[in-house]
Amino acid sequence: MGDARTSEGGGAKFERVLEALRARIADGTYPVGVSLPPQRQLREELEVSRDTVQRVLARLSEEGWVESRRGSGTRVLGAQRVQSQPGSRVTLRSFFDHAFAQREVALDIFTLSSESLSAHVQLQAERIRDREVTPRSIVLRMLLPTESTHLPYPTVRNDPEDMRPQQRLRETTRTHKGLLKKALDDLKRAGDVPQVEVSVRHVRLAPPFKLYLLNRTEALHGFYEVLKRSIEVGGGEEVAALDVLGLGATLTYHVKESGPSSQGSNFVVGAQAWFDSVWSLLTDEGS
Repeated sequence: MGDARTSEGGGAKFERVLEALRARIADGTYPVGVSLPPQRQLREELEVSRDTVQRVLARLSEEGWVESRRGSGTRVLGAQRVQSQPGSRVTLRSFFDHAFAQREVALDIFTLSSESLSAHVQLQAERIRDREVTPRSIVLRMLLPTESTHLPYPTVRNDPEDMRPQQRLRETTRTHKGLLKKALDDLKRAGDVPQVEVSVRHVRLAPPFKLYLLNRTEALHGFYEVLKRSIEVGGGEEVAALDVLGLGATLTYHVKESGPSSQGSNFVVGAQAWFDSVWSLLTDEGS
């Protein structure tokens, strides 16, 4: 999925359909437990080939969004969940909806790749274009691992020197980083948001967790769970690998409250201080 792949089975059309289906699952168009429309309907509606639809469904299945069973179609498993209080779970989408409803939007993100964030930012860009929300400024800072860092995952089991899984991860990260930046830059060019700043820095760390800091008052935090699974490394070849559970992991929610210090407030303040220190002192740009 690098820039050189421009055929219908990859590149721009593949990414467009992938993002479209992710967005429909995230916003409830295709609710958890229901089956996606038949492949023929998806092909006609999205104006792509059978091969593209099948590749997209395979990726969604790999990421944990859907489950395909022969003879029973493709069932929606759901988008990433957030535990906001004991026993309750809501989708990540609702927190981004609230964050982008503010006049000034500030997002600080630490993650393994930009894939999940890209889908949510593009959904919010659509809401802004439709005038559902009208922020005056959006400032996004994203921390990603340096491409030269040898990550412990994803790796081929019994052959950690095989770099194909990490090359694929880097290609995916570059693609979604570009889509994310374009979505926000387009808002500025169109005059929908007067001030937009997008900054990406790289740090020599293998993320053991993902962290979303929203408007310096809320934090979403979740550990990457390591698991064994098969992943594609290109050319249709699959390998047994060690990877992490990203979209399927549950995030925990913390809010900075007014008044006396609380556990949630302490977490948000500490997480923000950690992010600011890494951004300033440990990134390639900061150092």
